[in-house]
Amino acid sequence: MASILVIDDDSSICESLDLYLSEEGYEVRVALTGTDGLNLFVEEPADVVILDVRLPDVDGFSILEDLQEEDENVKVIMITAYHDMETTITAMKLGAFDYIHKPINIDELEIAIKKALKTSEMEKKIDDFMTDPDRAFKTGDIIGNGPRMREIFKTIGVVAQSRATVLIQGESGTGKELIAKVIHNNTSPDEPYIAVNCSAIVETLLESELFGHEKGSFTGAIARKQGKFELARKGTVFLDEISEMSLNLQAKLLRVLQEREVERVGGKERVPVHARVIAATNKNMHDLVKEGTFRDDLFYRLNIVSITIPPLRERPEDMAPLVDYLLTKINLELHKRIGGVSEEVMEMFLQYNWPGNIRELENLLVRATVVAKGQIL
Repeated sequence: MASILVIDDDSSICESLDLYLSEEGYEVRVALTGTDGLNLFVEEPADVVILDVRLPDVDGFSILEDLQEEDENVKVIMITAYHDMETTITAMKLGAFDYIHKPINIDELEIAIKKALKTSEMEKKIDDFMTDPDRAFKTGDIIGNGPRMREIFKTIGVVAQSRATVLIQGESGTGKELIAKVIHNNTSPDEPYIAVNCSAIVETLLESELFGHEKGSFTGAIARKQGKFELARKGTVFLDEISEMSLNLQAKLLRVLQEREVERVGGKERVPVHARVIAATNKNMHDLVKEGTFRDDLFYRLNIVSITIPPLRERPEDMAPLVDYLLTKINLELHKRIGGVSEEVMEMFLQYNWPGNIRELENLLVRATVVAKGQIL
């Protein structure tokens, strides 16, 4: 049961919100002064605080800052009878989650509460990604502590709540498919995850792989075959190197995304498609669209949610946790006991450009582990 703390000097508002929110299933506490409200929060933090800007004993903004000192992740919804823009801007700059004017529209307030709770839930998932290495190892989660990777984790948290199409961009070796798998595992883990490398299969075979074919539709088609979109059911189809797909196949993929159905090669039956599509590329898609080698309408269909992974050379703050994670994985695979790398080696890692990114780092650590004579590389 989510907990809500109401801090407002208007006793009628406190009573009304206490009654309504309690009936909605929330655990509610109320305070008529800022000091009493802060004391209640210190005794037992609330998931959401509804805080009046003007209080009899202290300024509401001061209480907002005090609450954040107690819990930097607290979600505070400010309420006030004053409709001036300056007050609103001040509240948001100080970290208020939302801002609602009096008289309170209860539907608007409830939407704000639900958004706040949903955001807290997503932030908890992000913290789990960042602080639980055992879970990360078992599920193949991306490792990273820097601000750019934290933004990516936030995006993953949002995407995991939907079935939106995702486009992942980044250099080779940055871990695009790992991110695709994380999204899949947090959306539909019990459904199939099917990866297709669009650059590794010739066009005629790729069409059959993706959409399936009917018996006799071409030489060698001795039986009906379901395509990847059918086999994925309500899971995920990961299209790696989507930029290498021919314009002809791009048109057919666009139709699948628009109509959510597929026709097998040589067939007329339209088969419903329920799978989420996650595409990835190491190219600049905007440039390809300008050059005419990639359809702009397909690009916009794929680019509903965009995730750009920074190259390893731009993530120096992530080098140490990445090395620790990879060595843990390599030790298990090779039955070794490498405890880490020396300061000199770490400094070399930080100075190197890493054109092959995480894949190159992992391959180097594997080779070093195989020939290592001690427990420190």
